[in-house]
Amino acid sequence: MSFDPLYKVHDALAAGQIPQKMHDLVAERFPLVTEGISRVEQASGLSYPYYYVEPSMVVSTSAVEFTQFGIFFARTIPVVGDDNLLRVVVQLTAPLVAFGLKGTIHAILAHEFMHYLELVSRIVKMNVVSDELSGTLFEGTYADAGRLLEERAVFKSDQTLIRHITSRFPEGFRDLKLEDKAIKLWMDKGLPMTKVPIDSNVIKIPVEAMARLQVEQVVKDKIAQYESVKLRKRKGQPGYV
Repeated sequence: MSFDPLYKVHDALAAGQIPQKMHDLVAERFPLVTEGISRVEQASGLSYPYYYVEPSMVVSTSAVEFTQFGIFFARTIPVVGDDNLLRVVVQLTAPLVAFGLKGTIHAILAHEFMHYLELVSRIVKMNVVSDELSGTLFEGTYADAGRLLEERAVFKSDQTLIRHITSRFPEGFRDLKLEDKAIKLWMDKGLPMTKVPIDSNVIKIPVEAMARLQVEQVVKDKIAQYESVKLRKRKGQPGYV
């Protein structure tokens, strides 16, 4: 039986957590996600990791900036299953699927795919035991932007997709229209919310679990290729030592 990325959305409807109208809107617009997945796979030459739609709005809060919050429209999460195998899963949120423009959804899918590649690279190199902490939303934005591979290397055959990424992630993701819709049509309607303190957004993976991450050789080869492009660019920047 194939995995249904919308299973949690269906469960939320059955439990009365979201209304029928919102469930139907997410389901109706879900083909934008599958189209984006296919686009990322075609441009990168690699398969997309497991992904699913979370039927809640995920927001991050900071003890320092107590009047502000950030919205996570998607996250890339390492998960250790019942079989003790480590998998990297992309979590999309229902507000993104319900309210995001096609270009925004595709850009976020591509961005999370680069997170997936970067995380797999660090696990393979046994470099991930604990990710760095970010104490404010501002620091979290720049920590996110500073780690990724070059999108021009990963998606070089799809220049439009590259433009979607660079226009929406200049220094962290911003889409004011999407954020406004998510607040007015999801948060203000009292639909499910998940709050994540920004200083707890930390990855902790047991070493034994990292050793059990199964990565195809083609993925390792592609990551090495992408990282060499990033290294060459860094060497060409002023002030590189």
